[in-house]
Amino acid sequence: MKLPSVRMKLPVALCCLAGGLFLASCHKDKSVKPGTASGSSATASSDEDSLKYLMYNIMQVSFEDGGRDLSNDLPTYYWYSQVPVLDPLSSQYSDAEDLLSVMAGYPENASTGNAIDRYSFLDRTGSVASEIQDGVVEGNLSGTTGNGDFGLEVTYALDNSYNSHLIVLYADKNSPAGQLGIQRGWEITAVNGDTAVSYDGENGSNVSRITNALYGTNADAVTLTFEKPDNTSQSYTINAAQYNINPILFDSVYVKNNHKIGYFAFYTFSSVYNEQGVSTYTKQVLDEEFSKLKAAGINDLVVDLRYNGGGAVTTAEYLDSAIAPASAAGKTMYQYLYNGKLTENESALGLTSKVLFSSTGGLSLDHVFFIVSRSTASASELTMNNLKPYMDVKLVGDTTYGKPVGFIDFTISDYDSAHNENYLADLYAIDFETKNANGVGEYYDGIVPDEEAYDYINVPWGDPNDDNLNKIFSYISSGSYTRANANGRTRPTSVYRAMRTERAVMSHRFNGMIDYRLSRQIKSGANRP
Repeated sequence: MKLPSVRMKLPVALCCLAGGLFLASCHKDKSVKPGTASGSSATASSDEDSLKYLMYNIMQVSFEDGGRDLSNDLPTYYWYSQVPVLDPLSSQYSDAEDLLSVMAGYPENASTGNAIDRYSFLDRTGSVASEIQDGVVEGNLSGTTGNGDFGLEVTYALDNSYNSHLIVLYADKNSPAGQLGIQRGWEITAVNGDTAVSYDGENGSNVSRITNALYGTNADAVTLTFEKPDNTSQSYTINAAQYNINPILFDSVYVKNNHKIGYFAFYTFSSVYNEQGVSTYTKQVLDEEFSKLKAAGINDLVVDLRYNGGGAVTTAEYLDSAIAPASAAGKTMYQYLYNGKLTENESALGLTSKVLFSSTGGLSLDHVFFIVSRSTASASELTMNNLKPYMDVKLVGDTTYGKPVGFIDFTISDYDSAHNENYLADLYAIDFETKNANGVGEYYDGIVPDEEAYDYINVPWGDPNDDNLNKIFSYISSGSYTRANANGRTRPTSVYRAMRTERAVMSHRFNGMIDYRLSRQIKSGANRP
């Protein structure tokens, strides 16, 4: 591929290092741990130095040959032009995450002046690619590899007297917790026999101990005592395991005023196709779900994305195609925006500029409703935004997270003197922005719902007493979101609402939007003659 050869003006120390590495790259010498660079006291002799150096090059100079070939001016970071020239080997950066944090601190929202990149990160375990691209949990995202995880998410919630409770948000049906029958709304009263589970601050001893027990690097087994909705108590020992992700937590079809309403809760955008292009378990689950909805002849659809932090854009495209009306076929689903350098070379690199609806799923819907929250992000927001030009889309819940940008995955490795590859990390730095067919995007502050609703944590999935569902059913029946009694029942007198500090128990669940196709396109495009 012929691209313009333009050199970045780097500091003297980095220029010397870059020249040495480029020369090595031309001679197919993959070693990127040279000694002290000429004219500098910096030493690039460690894996961490290699990671900082290559990460910086991929984002700010050129991604070619994993950041080693700097002969072309091809930075990938969406906001690279706002980042000043930095020396990645400077001792002021303790590790690659520290350097990345500094780089991500420069981009600003042009309209507000606020820092904009709260998204970019490094994955040193490869767990994100396993979960999102392959739809398989192989290791704990906190760092444990190969042992899987427990498959449940928990949160702190407040009762009517403002007392805290540790509650199960959800459990994947295929996970160890799901296979034991652990359900949303169950209260955890003891962890490994310790009943001190009340909220004591984000860095409190209770919160830290519980986080480590559930999501720590050595979290291979945990014993949890639950109080169930029927007021019975039971303890379960959960052993971490690998499993195929089942992104659908619950589904049902309701009938209201002769309207058939399909509903499913969807917690992650694990990919419908894996790295080899083979259909995943996620696709099988979604195929079955939409076959059921179509056979039921639903008039309206409710997709519950309240805890969905995103994932693969191919799954967002699957959902959009399955939900959209027939009139959308062949039209623009969404558009990609890259930085200026990649845009100039978009055709040569083979990068996608827009995605079309190839076909639609055959549903004929009056409305599609999305239940959303502050945890609804990225691919979830993309899905909703893509449908708005073509059908009546309603959002109920809370303002979404706000992430109209996504990642191209870059795997970073260095090589020893024998040319053996040493995996360092996967880089997820923002590389593109998306807008729908009407050019609408830039929802960095989140998407505001059409109707606000509370998330009562201890109300089971699909229960009409759920504030979100109740208001949606009311709208379908009357055109108004006014909350009504469902089937003669009243709102529970004891309900738990998620605390604003609900993320105090951090599972490190992925939050973002990845296009693995672009990763393949940009790498193969750069290797073309």
